[in-house]
Amino acid sequence: MNYSPEVERMCAVRKGPNHGPSPIPEEGKWIKAYDIKDISGLSHGVGWCAPQQGACKLTLNVKNGVVQEALVETIGCSGMTHSAAMAAEILPGKTLLECLNTDLVCDAINVAMREIFKQLAYGRSQTAFSEDGLPIGAGLEDLGKGLRSQVGTTYGTLAKGVRYLEMAEGYILSLALDDNNEVIGYKFLKTGKMLDDIKKGINPAEAYQSNIGTYGQYNNAKKYIDPRNE
Repeated sequence: MNYSPEVERMCAVRKGPNHGPSPIPEEGKWIKAYDIKDISGLSHGVGWCAPQQGACKLTLNVKNGVVQEALVETIGCSGMTHSAAMAAEILPGKTLLECLNTDLVCDAINVAMREIFKQLAYGRSQTAFSEDGLPIGAGLEDLGKGLRSQVGTTYGTLAKGVRYLEMAEGYILSLALDDNNEVIGYKFLKTGKMLDDIKKGINPAEAYQSNIGTYGQYNNAKKYIDPRNE
């Protein structure tokens, strides 16, 4: 190690306090993290690309510094889905430091990785106070029926008002309007559950009908509209 002449001329002053890093909460324990292997936890990070066209939600389950489980959810960019496919394959088995320096192709996924790294490094995980954390597979609990991401898609204009296209329950089939033409409910299709039923051999028409539900005061509406065509 090289020192400048200015530092070489200095006399040595002994360091007093040397207590190491502050402990952070990890899976029900207080840990002083010196190395990457000292980090454990499950958490989420959200990232966006440079033009902010798309976004990524990244969920990692980390044990002793190594990613054991990765859930990658993307929205707004078709190319990002291909980057997500790669990320879900290569992230498990890597240390957090390797993940931070892995080219995940998509800016949004890279930013999500950066954000989740900061959370885990500072002990701000979802499992900070959960003894032994969560089992591998817990990341799937963020998904809805049929292991589909919970997506909300709504659109509105000043001239024509709001249109609900997709909600947590599923694909919106119709909106219910009252006497003032205000939305008071909607009919939805549980897409993931319907597809699961079809895979089990249920007739598609029957699977479709059995997975339709309503929300709000749908049955008391004055008028019903198709949000995609009306």
